[in-house]
Amino acid sequence: MSDSIDAIDDMLLDGLVKGFPGGHAPVRVGDVGKQGWNLLREDMPLPIAVLKRDTLDANGRWMARFLKATGSVIAPHGKTTMSPQLFKRQLADGAWAITVATVGQLQVCRHFGIRRLLLANQLVGKQAIREVVRELLRDPTFEFYALADSIEGIAMLAAEAKRQGLGRPINLLLEGGIEGARAGCRNREQALAVARAIKAASPHLALVGVEGFEGLIHGATEADSEAQVTIFLDFLAAIAADCRREDLFAPGRVILSAGGSAYYDLAAERLAAAGISDAIVVLRSGCYLTQDSTAYRKAFARLRARSAVVAGLEGGLEPALELWTYVQSRPEPGRLILTAGKRDVSYDLDLPVPLAWYRPGTDQAPSPLAPGHEVVQLNDQHAHVKVPQESPLRPGDMVSLGISHPCTTFDKWQALFLVDDAYDIVGAIRTFF
Repeated sequence: MSDSIDAIDDMLLDGLVKGFPGGHAPVRVGDVGKQGWNLLREDMPLPIAVLKRDTLDANGRWMARFLKATGSVIAPHGKTTMSPQLFKRQLADGAWAITVATVGQLQVCRHFGIRRLLLANQLVGKQAIREVVRELLRDPTFEFYALADSIEGIAMLAAEAKRQGLGRPINLLLEGGIEGARAGCRNREQALAVARAIKAASPHLALVGVEGFEGLIHGATEADSEAQVTIFLDFLAAIAADCRREDLFAPGRVILSAGGSAYYDLAAERLAAAGISDAIVVLRSGCYLTQDSTAYRKAFARLRARSAVVAGLEGGLEPALELWTYVQSRPEPGRLILTAGKRDVSYDLDLPVPLAWYRPGTDQAPSPLAPGHEVVQLNDQHAHVKVPQESPLRPGDMVSLGISHPCTTFDKWQALFLVDDAYDIVGAIRTFF
């Protein structure tokens, strides 16, 4: 760790960064908002990914209200944005920690001074384990948590902690899993065996909680998915109760963690009902801050419908991330081509959706696109859009695309630009994938 997050303001953006105006002198990240640029005035090259500043603020406030109402805390998954500037915003909003998926992501967070990290994965491999132990030795204020689901993995961690003389235990959450899905103990007997092994590895390891990820559960219907998610969350609660009965947890508060970006209401409800009086429920939604225009927008509508807590909260989560592109060709009736593709926008869950359009040089605000405009195919740098015959779009027009799954849009951009409601460029954030 060598820099605070504020050091990103001194990093330079230039023409080698996608979305930065060509022919312009390099600009400090912290000075981007002082350049007087405006997206609709064509000061920026397209395609470009932008974040709506006021929507980010509103989404952060909404999540804070949800957490207060449920008594939960959040460790947002950093892999969504890999932007320490956004991590800083989330921590300022009250986030308990930042979640990471890899030691590489952990190294980015440590470089920028983040002190509490949850690795939502098993910590395996010589170099990765040594890196974490080195950080724990180097910085006594560094608070670290990882997952465990096997006796073999526990043995590797304990051996390295012992070898390096780590004077405090590596904190572990016992992971419960789903048959046919990713990692995690599949039943209570297996989970208890792993928990006992962690306790036996004291003082090198400490069992501090139970964890699982429900986002891979998919039933035949939405209601079936929700029922299966509830069963899985209750399974995690049962594991925690088993560990408490055998006194396997280390002293201190017990962490119960689940809740990706689709079912965090159910996670907050079911884990709070686990009967562990000193538990802290840690949710891990990474996408709430930016939301999206398809998958998580639908998930939030379903969340609001099933949760009385959410239904009672003011406002809601709205999409903050947009991709702006040009119409470059209308080569045949009913089809046009945009200047953005797989290199620019996510497509792993849903294709992007056309939201609005703007004709440069006019004084009108961007207008919503009528039904019938649909992205039907993406190439590397082209989007194929089905349009109604009466569509007003023509080459040179600007089109805003809403995205699905923020994670796989963020990772295509070294920098995303912050905009206000008039699409003035008011700042920039760097990513570190």
